[in-house]
Amino acid sequence: MKTIRDAAGTPYEAPKHFNVYGLQKFVEESKRVKVFYSYFQPNGGAEMSGSPTEKIYYIVKGSITVNGRDESHTLNQGDLIFIGANEEREMIINDGKPAEVLVFIITP
Repeated sequence: MKTIRDAAGTPYEAPKHFNVYGLQKFVEESKRVKVFYSYFQPNGGAEMSGSPTEKIYYIVKGSITVNGRDESHTLNQGDLIFIGANEEREMIINDGKPAEVLVFIITP
């Protein structure tokens, strides 16, 4: 077992993200699952892209819109979204307010 405290973690920069500060919370403990905590500024987001891993975004605070090529999902505090491997998506922060997102990355 391993406990990771609230403010603990290693800072990271997520590729193709902008105006976001992130902490790696859980990355070496498992071969399949990584956990990150992302703090998005009011004008933050992520460019359209995909990756070979599955992702789950859990909205801790604020509101974001996740757009795929043919769909759009507005997520608020307490909502989560599953994004499949190689599924392209972009993220936009809503309402001009910061958002906090707990990100789970699952490697097959």
